[in-house]
Amino acid sequence: MLFEGPAGWAEWSPFPEYGDEEAAAWLRAALETATLGHPRAVRETVEVNGIVPALPPREAARRAVDSGCRTIKIKVAVNGRPLDDDIARVAAVRDALPEARLRVDANGGWTREEARIAIAELAGFGLEYVEQPSPTVEDLAWLRALDQGSPSPRTNPSGGQTTRCG
Repeated sequence: MLFEGPAGWAEWSPFPEYGDEEAAAWLRAALETATLGHPRAVRETVEVNGIVPALPPREAARRAVDSGCRTIKIKVAVNGRPLDDDIARVAAVRDALPEARLRVDANGGWTREEARIAIAELAGFGLEYVEQPSPTVEDLAWLRALDQGSPSPRTNPSGGQTTRCG
């Protein structure tokens, strides 16, 4: 949804799986932007992450290095491929970029139990977080409850919200 206000245009695009209270906060932010304008920039540049699709390990590592990014998001849980493929891909990227910040994105491709196992298996690669491990908010809540006090990477429902590793 687009809004035109005294300061210009703003956009509001709530996710349907989130509750009204959270969506209302995003709506208030959009209305504020249309009314008051964007805040003053506090930096000249904003780093982005490179994205590595479900490629074989060697190609994944090359794609990560070629991105030039210091943060890499690696796609996992794609089209029923085995977890071993995901582990090999993440390992190859970690070997190629030992100082990079790594994230994985399952796009809701794991069941609760698959996510629990995968997160534990991937924990040794120093991930910042696991994005959208399972398809429902209820699954995410279940995983987050397991996550409390764990050294495993924290779960993240979508690219818009980051829960850093503890």
